[in-house]
Amino acid sequence: MVRQKKIHAPRIIRNMTVTVQFYSYCKDLTGCAQAVEKLPAGATIESLLQQLHARFPRLVPMRNSTLIAVGVDYQPRSHVLKEGDEVSLFPPVQGG
Repeated sequence: MVRQKKIHAPRIIRNMTVTVQFYSYCKDLTGCAQAVEKLPAGATIESLLQQLHARFPRLVPMRNSTLIAVGVDYQPRSHVLKEGDEVSLFPPVQGG
């Protein structure tokens, strides 16, 4: 009896693209209004922020106060992103 060796298919890692909109002071810090980021499937807002902080280091001091929305809803940093999501970054809201 000949044993056949099992061949495992390579693991497919899919990437997704999200668009990031920068508003107000965030726009000033990045020098742009929009960025397109590629992330692995299943990435969270937190992993997107880490990538953005590497690309735009001037955002790092605002990491604890930045407001983040996906579409029109504010989301926690644990929110899992999907292909084509539009993420918006805002500085803290101030009133007077």
